Amino acid sequence: MPPEPVRPPVAFITGAAGGIGRALIDRLRAEHWRIYASDRALADIPCAAADFHAANLDVTDEAAIEAAVAGCVAVFGGIDHVIHLAGEVGRGPIDAVSRAEWQRLLDVNLTSAFLLARAVRAPLRASHGSLTLISSTNGRNGGSTLSGPAYAVAKAGLLNLVRYLAKEWAADRVRVNAVAPGPVDTPMMARLSDDVRARIAAAVPLGRLGEAREVAAAICYLIGRDAAWITGTVLNVSGGGVLD
Repeated sequence: MPPEPVRPPVAFITGAAGGIGRALIDRLRAEHWRIYASDRALADIPCAAADFHAANLDVTDEAAIEAAVAGCVAVFGGIDHVIHLAGEVGRGPIDAVSRAEWQRLLDVNLTSAFLLARAVRAPLRASHGSLTLISSTNGRNGGSTLSGPAYAVAKAGLLNLVRYLAKEWAADRVRVNAVAPGPVDTPMMARLSDDVRARIAAAVPLGRLGEAREVAAAICYLIGRDAAWITGTVLNVSGGGVLD
């Protein structure tokens, strides 16, 4: 009998409506992946198709995460790779941040990853897949008042969550990695004035903001076959803003 046809891999993506999410979806669809895209607002995300499903998701809602993961398994039969892009910046200084805002940003940026990891453990164990979290240079260099203390702390926490999960899940052949971008020219940067954006770009050693497609390419490397022996790694995509 002829061998079973190889089915395209399945990617479960949070934060899919953001700049990096859209760039990642474009790249994966071009490579014929099957995609389950989720975000809080998906009004203008690409239309549903046999290889694409979109769903609204609040990543701070544990029941909603579990339902979305179950939905992906129901639609595509499993999950091969999970990419957690959902996040939100804050602003400082610390004495201007309320306890409620601090907790909200930790929930969105860090606790969401914990909840998602618990929900996707079983399908990733079945597929020997991968989980990729999105940190930031803010999580490596202490951040600034532009994004605030909670964002910096949460993004730092993601790095050790990656290291922890990489060790815990290695026996199941599930890889866990992170990408830590520097300032990227996405709609998230639109909150800043042109002058501030110019100063941020000038401070990057390579002299410009990153592009969403460049971060998407780094993610694609980590979830691809060429990274099959990589786990517990933080991929620095910062134009030299952080030097490893």
